[in-house]
Amino acid sequence: QDSPLKAVQMLWVNLIMDTLASLALATEPPTEALLLRRPYGRDHPLVSGTMLRNILGHAAYQLLVIFT
Repeated sequence: QDSPLKAVQMLWVNLIMDTLASLALATEPPTEALLLRRPYGRDHPLVSGTMLRNILGHAAYQLLVIFT
């Protein structure tokens, strides 16, 4: 079965997605407090409680909009 995207098209998709991700990371200026904070440990959760609540809230809102 033939791939839906050719190699050059995959490179363009990768370039565009990486550019958008780097712009998203570059929107917040670095602060001294951010540079001085210690790294998170291995046992620290990747998704905090606030993040999980926001993710679930947005998912519920999107499902509500889609189904109505």
